[in-house]
Amino acid sequence: MRKQAMNRDWIATARTLSEALPYLQRYDDAIVVIKLGGHAMGSDEAMDTFARDIVLMQQVGVNPVIVHGGGPMINQMLDKLAIKSEFVNGKRVTDEATMEVVEMVLSGRVNKRIVQAINQQGGKAVGLSGKDANLITCDPTDPALGLVGTPSEIDPSILQTLFNDDTIPVIAPLGAGRNGETFNINGDTAAGAIAAALTADRLLLLTDIDGVRNAEGDVVTELTPQTIREMIADGTVAGGMIPKTETALAAIDGGVRAVVILDGRAPNATLLELFTDHGAGSMIRAG
Repeated sequence: MRKQAMNRDWIATARTLSEALPYLQRYDDAIVVIKLGGHAMGSDEAMDTFARDIVLMQQVGVNPVIVHGGGPMINQMLDKLAIKSEFVNGKRVTDEATMEVVEMVLSGRVNKRIVQAINQQGGKAVGLSGKDANLITCDPTDPALGLVGTPSEIDPSILQTLFNDDTIPVIAPLGAGRNGETFNINGDTAAGAIAAALTADRLLLLTDIDGVRNAEGDVVTELTPQTIREMIADGTVAGGMIPKTETALAAIDGGVRAVVILDGRAPNATLLELFTDHGAGSMIRAG
């Protein structure tokens, strides 16, 4: 009985691989930008699974780009150093002292943890921030928020160089100001801007929810930009989903073929989205 069960498992595995062939061909040499955040960054097991998926993705011809957040880790370090934060309209003010911690955590602890996880799975990853090679130039988002920036110029040439060397870029969402400042950037915003500059085939926003839900609470698997705008206007899309969908709309306007909001807690979420018929999460693309 055990042998028969194993044989059925083998057959199912072979069928899955065979059914993936059209998708492997579809994404050969495609650029896929992945925003990593939430649960996948808090668990060693989840990080290892994510890293393995990224390495596999590259092995079958995809050019992955990882952009990560790190808010909880920043909060922990600010608390540890007894640095108090001020808030304006619910958003943290990033002063010089806070910015030093933000850069230390994002470019150091968080970035290198992801790089190491990918390298341990047999990949070749390099950690960057938006300050490297003039990747992201920022303008202040709101003077009241201090050193919080909005990308104004993206130079993706360093990323193309890394693609040519079969190297996976892992990017911390920091940018350089026009007067030598360092700016903290929302991770989703940074990922969307980079995806648009690369004219990426896909932008995957990994979150702690399983997609965009309609008024009945069901996950909607495919949406158009117009549908998203209507859902925002009538309040169906609300709270933290608004900035994610706005990032998606901006990326599509910038030339990204499609954006997917999906649950990063689900095992192999990125592989399910790219290489299976049913996908994962909510895909937003122009009709």
